[in-house]
Amino acid sequence: MFTKRTDLALEAQELWQESAEKTTKLEGVKAEKCRLEGYGLTRVEILDDRGEAALGKPRGTYLTLDLTGFWQRKDGFFDRAVRAVGGQLKQLIPEEGSVLVIALGNAAMTPDAIGVLAADSVLVTRHLISAMPRHFSGFRPVAVQRTGVLGTTGIESAEAVRGLVAQVQPTLVIAVDALASRRTERVCATVQLSDTGIVPGSGVGNHRAALNRETLGVPVISIGVPTVVDAATLAADLLEDAGMTPGETQLKQSRQNLMVTPRDIDAQVRDLGKVIGYGINWALQDLEIEEMNALLS
Repeated sequence: MFTKRTDLALEAQELWQESAEKTTKLEGVKAEKCRLEGYGLTRVEILDDRGEAALGKPRGTYLTLDLTGFWQRKDGFFDRAVRAVGGQLKQLIPEEGSVLVIALGNAAMTPDAIGVLAADSVLVTRHLISAMPRHFSGFRPVAVQRTGVLGTTGIESAEAVRGLVAQVQPTLVIAVDALASRRTERVCATVQLSDTGIVPGSGVGNHRAALNRETLGVPVISIGVPTVVDAATLAADLLEDAGMTPGETQLKQSRQNLMVTPRDIDAQVRDLGKVIGYGINWALQDLEIEEMNALLS
């Protein structure tokens, strides 16, 4: 059976609703919507085994921000996006303790570079606190690691992160990576935050070992941005929207890890990487955006 591909819990819920009868209730899942800083927010909570089976994702909290309005460049669009991301991240993390930010992905492949670009805007403080405790006593210890990819390092991301966690001993890991969406309108217009961890490379169809509490021994918060759409999934949705039934055999045959991405993906990924980096700072440090600009300049 052909399965439409998505890494977003919001879309997994939509797919379930499309396949089930309208009278069927989705057990084990709680969902609610609101607006935050002018952007839409959907909160999906997978509560038990029934929810896990229905949506194909581990139980936990999934927060999906709709940043479509970000690209309209209205007044305060960047600051509002940073506060929206940072405010939701703050709800998922402990108030104290050191943090290790893991930038997943391939810097040489633009759709897979969101983690690396986000790391460029994260305020790194762990070494400063150790060297000058009096001057930086008000900052939370934060370290950043760009793992690279297996093809260029010869090391699985999970192996590298496990070793680093054992050495640095953070109280929390925040992992940033690219994701895949089923809808083109959500590409580079959505940020998903989750307390369930992440599977590196999932956005580009190259699944590796998971990074989560079970594998690392500490809580793992994931931040993901869909930068691609699976071509077969896109074709199936377009045919269905046109009132046609796609041939399952042809869709299966066309699944060769072919991904669709926007023409201006480089600019979009760069801008959203900065939003995520600043959002992490907003959640971890007691700083205003102007202060972040000064410290990162």
